[in-house]
Amino acid sequence: MMGHSHALSGVVGGMAVAAAVQDREIFGLTFELGPGEIIAGSLVCAGAALLPDVDHRSATVTKTYGKVTEVLSDMLNFLFGGHRMGTHSFFFAALMGTIVTLLALWSDLAVQIFVFLLIGIALQGLGFGLDKNRTASGIINALATGAITLALYATGTDYSWLGMAVAFGVILHFFGDMVTKMGVPIFWPFYRQRIGQGKGFATDGPFEQKVITPLLTVGVVLGSVYLFDWPEILPDHSQATGGSDIVSW
Repeated sequence: MMGHSHALSGVVGGMAVAAAVQDREIFGLTFELGPGEIIAGSLVCAGAALLPDVDHRSATVTKTYGKVTEVLSDMLNFLFGGHRMGTHSFFFAALMGTIVTLLALWSDLAVQIFVFLLIGIALQGLGFGLDKNRTASGIINALATGAITLALYATGTDYSWLGMAVAFGVILHFFGDMVTKMGVPIFWPFYRQRIGQGKGFATDGPFEQKVITPLLTVGVVLGSVYLFDWPEILPDHSQATGGSDIVSW
């Protein structure tokens, strides 16, 4: 699938997990996710859902941070056997989840930086910016990403789940690619055969453009309506004006 579809699937997946675990006790832990955790989880999943394509020079994630991600792309392309090989596997998902979990245990600052990077990738994948002006797009993306990251930090967002969210986002990516004609080798390096190859729809074809992307967009809207208590979040204008319903002419 294309980058925007992967990013949308990450948002929908993050929201779905939040809805599934909210106020439930799992393995002795009760999940009480506030708006900050839900927003952070959705954006982290969206960014992570683009990470496997870092092995491709033209991918959204590779273009996001210029030369830094381009060099990283070349390295991972070599180490993992080319595009849609090792980075599209359970091995890569587990590796990323483990690295991020260790990062979270090591430094809170490192977590904030990584969240910033993932949100930037997510916004780029979701089409936040100006396609014809990369400099302006980068500035807009950085400002928006910084504002979101700082807002999440200011509200005391808990990132103890960060490693799991990253691994989940990566898995969403290659399951998304499994339903395209190219397929993915999810059991790499032990089994290199691409699962789903030749059986799905064409990447960026009519089915993805007219069915998959619109459905994912609807999923984001429905998830937002279901997960957030909008009357509590939005300001009460009636109280701000004294609660009067009388209109003066």
